[in-house]
Amino acid sequence: MSAKIQPDFIIIGAIKAATTWSARALRANPRVFMPAPEPHFFSTEYERGADWYGSLFAEAPEGAVVGEKSADYLSHPDAAARIAGMLPEARLIVQLRDPVARAYSDYCMLFRRGTVTAPPRELLRPGSAYADRFLSGGYYADHLARFYDRFAADRIEVVLMEDVERAPAAVIRALSRHVGVPPVIEAPLLESRANDSQAPLLPLGLRRTLAPLKPLAAPLRDSPWFERARRSMARPPDYPPLDAATRLYLEDLYAADIARLEGMIGRSLGAWRRNCRASERRRGTALPAAPALT
Repeated sequence: MSAKIQPDFIIIGAIKAATTWSARALRANPRVFMPAPEPHFFSTEYERGADWYGSLFAEAPEGAVVGEKSADYLSHPDAAARIAGMLPEARLIVQLRDPVARAYSDYCMLFRRGTVTAPPRELLRPGSAYADRFLSGGYYADHLARFYDRFAADRIEVVLMEDVERAPAAVIRALSRHVGVPPVIEAPLLESRANDSQAPLLPLGLRRTLAPLKPLAAPLRDSPWFERARRSMARPPDYPPLDAATRLYLEDLYAADIARLEGMIGRSLGAWRRNCRASERRRGTALPAAPALT
């Protein structure tokens, strides 16, 4: 890649921690260029090569601050080394969320898509087919250590999802400062977290039946009658709840990592830790203490 199309910053994750909102906030700034799809280059698309990656930024205006977002970089075992090898001066943005809530939200996203149908108690467990995705992603201290080993601390901006919910304008200012642009704060970004988890959708069976027709329906999506027809059939999603025993299990699973993370980022994670302490008090109703994933 030529120097002028190398990304200046990367939002590296975590998955389901409001990274889409932060990408929208930065894209709202005319000084920033980010390709819309997640490239996943340093994780699953690395074999496409540097030329392919560089081509994603070819349309960046002269003088723009260039970035990308791929929320799976944080947990990918090779992403930190790959990013450091190609972009050693990149500024990184990492967003974190209570790992129990993150795991359940990730489950709900795949349930919404129809990828999974089993209840959380079957899938949010070591040994399940989705354990690596749902559970491993929440070991933030383990994942962040790979990045702190390769990047100076001032190159990594850590944002908590609670920050986004409580003070979105302050988060936009912090992100803008980190990537080196004056902040641009649009009112809609202060009200929306770019989360479609509660948006009504067509029943799964109907979505699967209509899937082959998507290319034909695409030109009709903006028409009022099409949207009325879709709304008439769409229903709010009905997610299987996170049962108490599984929640307690997950709180125990992440307790040690949360404690380590506090020291690593220099912030109190009191709300997350209170959940874990509550689980200790209720140990009699919980599952056995969770083993660490490897």
